[in-house]
Amino acid sequence: MSTSPLATWLTTDGPVVMGIVNVTPDSFSDGGQFFKVADAVRQGSRLAAEGAAIIDVGGESTRPGAEPVTAQQEMDRVVPVVEALFAEIDRPISVDTSKAEVMRAAVAAGAAMINDVYALREPGALEAAAALNVPVCLMHMQGEPRTMQARPAYTDVVAEVSEFLQERAQAALAAGMARESLVLDPGFGFGKSVEHNLELLRRLKDLGGLGYPLLAGLSRKSMLGKLTGRPEDERLAGSIALAVLAAQGGTSILRVHDVAPTVDALRILAALRD
Repeated sequence: MSTSPLATWLTTDGPVVMGIVNVTPDSFSDGGQFFKVADAVRQGSRLAAEGAAIIDVGGESTRPGAEPVTAQQEMDRVVPVVEALFAEIDRPISVDTSKAEVMRAAVAAGAAMINDVYALREPGALEAAAALNVPVCLMHMQGEPRTMQARPAYTDVVAEVSEFLQERAQAALAAGMARESLVLDPGFGFGKSVEHNLELLRRLKDLGGLGYPLLAGLSRKSMLGKLTGRPEDERLAGSIALAVLAAQGGTSILRVHDVAPTVDALRILAALRD
């Protein structure tokens, strides 16, 4: 098996930024803004110019209450955007999907990473990801998007998330994936209360002890609305605060909507470390 390119994307002096391009009509924060291919490509190019090290393209909303879409609908949304961005920017493109068919089509179009909120548990996903031989992010989610925020409950959220992620990583390794190609995501906001999210953030270094790079997606999340009372389009300051805290906790990748201000904050944090 060839060496994973993941190590060349990451840095040793702090996290890199993954810019979000949602090609959906109903994502919680920017649904509909980049639904047209041209708009999505412009957004991806802009985020790359602002300093995103990875561009994450998704064609199915995973917000609480979201309805599923078919594999064909998702491919129709995602593949043209991946193809165009692959030709236009010099950054790796990640595809945010759980469906094996979409994984294969997106990688064939130029995607270099899979970001799966179901952690390769959907039919055929584990086998497809192993065969495609690209880096994969495995995320924890309690329940499913339509119901995950109804009544999330844990005895010990950090221990249970850790156990799940370790199990999924072992499944990926058993399927033939390289350890150095895996990233773990605790899934902030995916079947977690505000208190669960805060505990995960406090103890990110415990999750880092699993031995894999961590990805954190905290940008504009509903926990910020509950903590600050602000709507989605007024959560930049809170998002930056969470990004800095996640960086201090050892996160390797920050998945964000607002790339430029996040990159600025990380530069200041890096200067303090130096």
